Amino acid sequence: MQVISIATPFNIDIEFEVAEFHKRLLAYLIDFVILIVYLFAIDKILHIGVGSGESTLGFRILILLLPMLGYTMLTELFLNGQTLGKKIMNIKVVSLDGGEPTLGQTMLRWFLRFYEWGFIVFTIFWSNPFFGVAFLFMGGVVSIIIMVVSPKSQRLGDIVAGTVVVNTKSALTVHDTIFMQVNEPDYKVTFPQVMKLSDRDINTIKNVLTQAKKTNNFEMCNRVAFKVQDVLKIPSSMYAMEFLEKIMEDYNYLATRE
Repeated sequence: MQVISIATPFNIDIEFEVAEFHKRLLAYLIDFVILIVYLFAIDKILHIGVGSGESTLGFRILILLLPMLGYTMLTELFLNGQTLGKKIMNIKVVSLDGGEPTLGQTMLRWFLRFYEWGFIVFTIFWSNPFFGVAFLFMGGVVSIIIMVVSPKSQRLGDIVAGTVVVNTKSALTVHDTIFMQVNEPDYKVTFPQVMKLSDRDINTIKNVLTQAKKTNNFEMCNRVAFKVQDVLKIPSSMYAMEFLEKIMEDYNYLATRE
């Protein structure tokens, strides 16, 4: 299994396991099946409800074309780098700086999947997916070739956007994001300076904590804790992991009350 090291803004390298080709393929096929089921289900509903012809063109664009074209981009945005297929296969997209992909990165990845759009357009408007399938097949072959020759198994969209698809050991939940629920009514903020950090910084800290627990290598926590204390000018006698977890709690508590 290929392992890559990603340098974070804190000058700490985090190791990720690159998603295996068969997982990416299965995730893609799951997403493809979801889109096909959606296509035929909604098309059937439209046909029964409003019939066919020129008058239904606007409905078909609004209810069929736009959701299908935007499926990958929207799910990766709202599911933190995962489509439903990726979520089932326990893989996700991460930025090459160790954080979650930005809106711009996600849009670049989505745009460079243009070879899939032909299938959707031909099927919806001409009920003849043959040319779309041929276009899709050729684009898929090119993507596979690029992934094989890429050191990080990236397709064209990943290379341009600066992202990579990696394994995640468990299904993504809210605990895998930077956000955590702080329900204590009398919660006391220890480090208000934490709001000087960005979501990306906090996400990097989250990844460092996750990696440290996974590998039992806590040296990176010590280095990141020292860096955070230096940047925020907040000396602390806490253990590094305790300090970083408190930083995350304070950040989430303050961010949800702004």
